[in-house]
Amino acid sequence: MGRIMALDYGTKKIGLATTDPLQLIASPLDTIKTSEIFQFFDRYLQVELVDCLVVGQPVHKDGNPTFLEPHIVGFIRQFQKKYPKIEIARQDEFLSSQMAKEIIQKTVHKKKDRQDKGLVDQISACIILQDYLGF
Repeated sequence: MGRIMALDYGTKKIGLATTDPLQLIASPLDTIKTSEIFQFFDRYLQVELVDCLVVGQPVHKDGNPTFLEPHIVGFIRQFQKKYPKIEIARQDEFLSSQMAKEIIQKTVHKKKDRQDKGLVDQISACIILQDYLGF
């Protein structure tokens, strides 16, 4: 059984989270520059088996997609072409960044660490993954 991985897509950087191999626990993984995401996957997939990639689906309060959706669709097309055996799933990510900021405020003690925007992206990806898993 492979891992399930989630990503919080941004035009500059992407937050990543993953499950353990038994797909029981979701954990933040990393924040990668968007321009380097496929190099990351090339390295990561050499050592880890991934069954499914869950991609956040950003929407406005009214349910309409945000400006990021065309970028995400383009990324998904490239990913499917490069890694056709990995399933792609979409998960609503409404308020995941806000929830991530609240979690960081409550759990991270050093102010410098709380201001790490990469951490917000990782925690957002973890929230997307937890929602997908039904936690």
